[in-house]
Amino acid sequence: MKIAEKFASKDAVVGVVGLGYVGLPLVLAYANAGYHSIGFDIDESKAEALLAGRSYIKHIPGEQVATAKESGKLDATIDFSRVSECDALVLCVPTPLDEHFEPDLSYVVKTIEAIVPHLREGQIISLESTTYPGTTDEELVTRVEAAGLKVGETAFVVYSPEREDPGNAQFAATNIPKVVGGVTAECLEAGVALYEAAFEQVVPVSSCKVAELTKLLENIYRAVNIGLVNELKVAADKMDIDIWEVIRAASTKPFGFNAFYPGPGLGGHCIPIDPFYLTWKAREYGVHTRFIELAGEVNRGMPDYVIHRTMEALNGRGKSVKGSKIVLLGLAYKSNVDDMRESPTFTLMDGFKRLGAEVSYYDPHVPVVGPTREHMDWAGKESLPWTEERLREQDCVVIATKHDAFDLKELATWSDLIVDTRNAMADTETRDGLVVKA
Repeated sequence: MKIAEKFASKDAVVGVVGLGYVGLPLVLAYANAGYHSIGFDIDESKAEALLAGRSYIKHIPGEQVATAKESGKLDATIDFSRVSECDALVLCVPTPLDEHFEPDLSYVVKTIEAIVPHLREGQIISLESTTYPGTTDEELVTRVEAAGLKVGETAFVVYSPEREDPGNAQFAATNIPKVVGGVTAECLEAGVALYEAAFEQVVPVSSCKVAELTKLLENIYRAVNIGLVNELKVAADKMDIDIWEVIRAASTKPFGFNAFYPGPGLGGHCIPIDPFYLTWKAREYGVHTRFIELAGEVNRGMPDYVIHRTMEALNGRGKSVKGSKIVLLGLAYKSNVDDMRESPTFTLMDGFKRLGAEVSYYDPHVPVVGPTREHMDWAGKESLPWTEERLREQDCVVIATKHDAFDLKELATWSDLIVDTRNAMADTETRDGLVVKA
């Protein structure tokens, strides 16, 4: 039976490798679409949770996992020999930067090398990890063919960038258009069959490189525009202008303007990282991507700006940062999720600690700091309790992420000084001098 026919009859088995913020919604999507789905991960606790019908990601309800498990369509394992059971394998593993802001493909390479010994003829292998153009051909195709398979004939390799937006209730995995590019026309046909099985709209493109660059463009667009408003925020502050009011006014223009908002820095696994995958690859072709690098420089400088504004605000009360109690509100990088990846709050906490402050955080979505690659010193630290006593004893509250769970009226009543990086207090009545925007 051809692979397209297997998907049409729902006899295909789909394997998803990497069960994080991208992989978990994807494996659930295929299970819900009626396909036997197997989630693979090296973290045994994730497999155990899924087998027990539990979710380990806050914005993905446990009921979704339980329903998929009870249907008999969801399975999970740490045993990579079961790769041979799958008709399609979708790789969703991290692609971070190293300490020199260069691509770290170690997770991709290790994953490919883990599955290659168990591949068989007729399978589709799709890479979804964000990366530079050429990765699929250079890292995936070469290893698949070294294992004795012929891409386009006995195996089908595609690239399809993930477009997850954790916590966005309007767009879930399956109603976001799915871009896919194949190594050959036959690969593309197989990839379209794979993704049409679960997604409402599939967007085929002419090559894996086009699909790889599509993802980078999407996030570079956001990074550059956020860098622009971050730079304008600093300039507006010097001019005693509220940048948030400016953005609101500009947003009334019905054409030619899309609103982007400033913050304390970039977070998440995409926007702070993806642009540098292109700048690194572009250097191979003698191209200097100055615009992208400048935006990155501006965005990476925002935590220092927030720290400086906090120092000024404390000085205005006759206090120094050293010895002050400072609590950061929001450890997750965006509103209403528990995703701490690349969160600028960590950078702020590090900076205040270096200056001698007594640093704590409050985040109902992250009650305890889990292990991270870059900020291991904070692992195990618990969220401050939300009580009048604990907030009143703080010298300064810094709003780094705006969660709906924050009671801003209580915050305004109990706090002595609030440094607001998200314009969170705009609609809350406050006494004069309480809030400093940063």
